[in-house]
Amino acid sequence: MWRNRVRTAATAAAVITALAAAPAAAGERTPAPPEAKAYIIAPEDGATVSSPVTVRFGLDGMGVAPAGVEQDKTGHHHLLINTKLTKDKLNQPLPSDEQHRHFGGGQTETTLDLPPGEHTLQLVLGDWRHVPHDPPVTSDRITVTVK
Repeated sequence: MWRNRVRTAATAAAVITALAAAPAAAGERTPAPPEAKAYIIAPEDGATVSSPVTVRFGLDGMGVAPAGVEQDKTGHHHLLINTKLTKDKLNQPLPSDEQHRHFGGGQTETTLDLPPGEHTLQLVLGDWRHVPHDPPVTSDRITVTVK
């Protein structure tokens, strides 16, 4: 019996991983309402902060849903740290690394340990596959200084 549970859990994990990693075919970005907007509630642009830094996410015109949940007008947050959203990143799942943080559980805030210095932060809403919507739902790119 435990073998069936292990096999079932492994199969479920493989399916979720494949969905999240599956590249979107050209032109297969999920539509978003044109008025939808992500924004960073805190910290404010230009703020001087201490680490750890709590970043709070906001979203207008859409809802938040966990990764893997395909539902109209929803997505989940990705936080870009010290990097820019390029055209190449718009048509494929966003990478998951130190510069691209995923919040596939539907989280709306995080705490970051950032070294002293200047840092940029930007939110990008991803669809159920981690692919940015069309049009992309993003925040302004803000700059904070960690003392």
